[in-house]
Amino acid sequence: MGIVKVLEVIASSENSIEEAIQNAVDEVSKTVHNIDSVYVKDIKAHVKEGKVTSYGCVCKISFRVDQSKNV
Repeated sequence: MGIVKVLEVIASSENSIEEAIQNAVDEVSKTVHNIDSVYVKDIKAHVKEGKVTSYGCVCKISFRVDQSKNV
């Protein structure tokens, strides 16, 4: 039986929400393996003088726990 864990992270991008999501996955991938999915919990955009200046998102990243035993 497999176990799945979920990490909640906040990521941002100056270009797009898609890039913000990819930034979240890229950063988590540095230390976590077996990522299965990303659930975008919240999306936000910062505005300055009537223009969107950056995008942000709160992501729940799911990954399978490696159950191999190093004995």
